Amino acid sequence: MSNSDAGGGPADGQTARIAFIALLSGAIGIAFAPIFVRLSELGPGATAFHRLLLAAPFLWLWMGLENRRGAATGRKPATARDYGWLALVGLLFAADLGLWHWSIRLTSVANATLLANAAPIFVTLAGWLALGQRFTPVFLAGLAVALLGAVLLMGSSVTLGLDHVLGDGLGLATAVFYAAYMLAVKKLRADFSTATVMAWSAAAGAIVLLPLALISGESIVATTAWGWGVLLALALISHVGGQGLIAYALAHLPAAFSSVSLLLQPVAAALLAWLILSEALGVVQGLGGAIVLAGIAIARRGSG
Repeated sequence: MSNSDAGGGPADGQTARIAFIALLSGAIGIAFAPIFVRLSELGPGATAFHRLLLAAPFLWLWMGLENRRGAATGRKPATARDYGWLALVGLLFAADLGLWHWSIRLTSVANATLLANAAPIFVTLAGWLALGQRFTPVFLAGLAVALLGAVLLMGSSVTLGLDHVLGDGLGLATAVFYAAYMLAVKKLRADFSTATVMAWSAAAGAIVLLPLALISGESIVATTAWGWGVLLALALISHVGGQGLIAYALAHLPAAFSSVSLLLQPVAAALLAWLILSEALGVVQGLGGAIVLAGIAIARRGSG
């Protein structure tokens, strides 16, 4: 079961380059998510639910096509332990989405986004403390530079104060759950194909998010074709496309480096908000974005 899609060992140079391109493309895909959430006519909880619900049929079709053609893209889940791990990925991603959307309600969007992008810190700490990984000084420098860029990118909009401690705490918890999600996907991609991981996790995540959306009192049914179009675009571009490419890349790249590279997402999101929503993008934000890109480049050099 060693092949280009399910492989869990070190990637060769060409495979690593393809995976890196897929990772950056995935970051751009998920950068559209806050735009679609903003444009959605539903509340954030219901929008998150539909992101997974509408993605699930496409992901299951993808997995079914793999199985029909007998492609050697990873084994099928066979034991309760397998299904448990696949469901766990969905639960972690549902927690990530749910906490982030609640943090947006209880603190500023800038605070929630900045704190959620602290995930590379937790991935690196988990790799060091739990997995015994060692990181080069160059990689750690790249991590620090990229995080500094992220702070500058959103720094002018970040607010400090005790009136939104709960929202800030939920934003930080979002980073913890996304870090756990990445590590779980990394583990599963050693055995299962991208489609298998994504299909099962989307189903599990949607099951969790539905009652949360109902409890929040949000309507869960879009009333216009535009509303359904936004939800479908979120599902296909940000989840099937963005998260699918990231899941593919995690089979071939270190999780810590991947998490640093995903800091491209807030940079791309800021550019998209400027282009699509006419949100201001100043010199400091531009400098922060450039510093993020420099940090990713440094981290990549330190991961070689």
